[in-house]
Amino acid sequence: MKTIVSNISGIGLTMDIHGNLYASDTVNHEVKRWKRGDADGVVVAGGHGMGCALNQLNYPSYIFVDEDLSVYVSDSNNDRVMKWEKDATEGMIVAGGNGRGNTEKQLNRPHGIVVDRLRNVYVADRDNYRVVCWPNGSQKGHVIVGGNGKGNRADQLDQIHGLAFDQQKNLWVTDCGNHRIQVFKFLGPDSDPNTMSQQSTSWNGMPRISVDSLCLYLQ
Repeated sequence: MKTIVSNISGIGLTMDIHGNLYASDTVNHEVKRWKRGDADGVVVAGGHGMGCALNQLNYPSYIFVDEDLSVYVSDSNNDRVMKWEKDATEGMIVAGGNGRGNTEKQLNRPHGIVVDRLRNVYVADRDNYRVVCWPNGSQKGHVIVGGNGKGNRADQLDQIHGLAFDQQKNLWVTDCGNHRIQVFKFLGPDSDPNTMSQQSTSWNGMPRISVDSLCLYLQ
């Protein structure tokens, strides 16, 4: 076993198409990238202390890197999702950023994020108990999963963290407060997803999730 990254406190971890590693640091309010063989990471988002300016983050949790190497960050305590393009010195708001709340223009401690090829952003709106899709360039989001209050019914969520799409466009959600994984058949941001299956499991902590053509992975 080899330690790749040390002295970091964070939740988010991902890789880009070149195999470079990215990790969020919730203490230093930044996201770093490690290229293969690098001993030290390079700050690619934040790094200017805790704050709400466009070059700052406040408790960056989950991250996503697209094919253009833009870094999307759930800026949890600022209730927004930020996009940092490659080599940018500041980010841009792509979801939320209108204060903490539950309107269609707001988020409440966002966590897991996924971005599709059309640059639509899907957000685990943790403390609103819902998953929201923010179409590319839109000033508001659409609830696609949950939004029916905290609970354990099939149409409810509790403390959601990780999100992932499979090749059939099913949306997988780690419903941590209910100790289960839910999968929803996704029909698009203007349609209501239908629950396909519901699975109970047990874990401690806040799992990340990923799906390939064969397997479901939890961390």
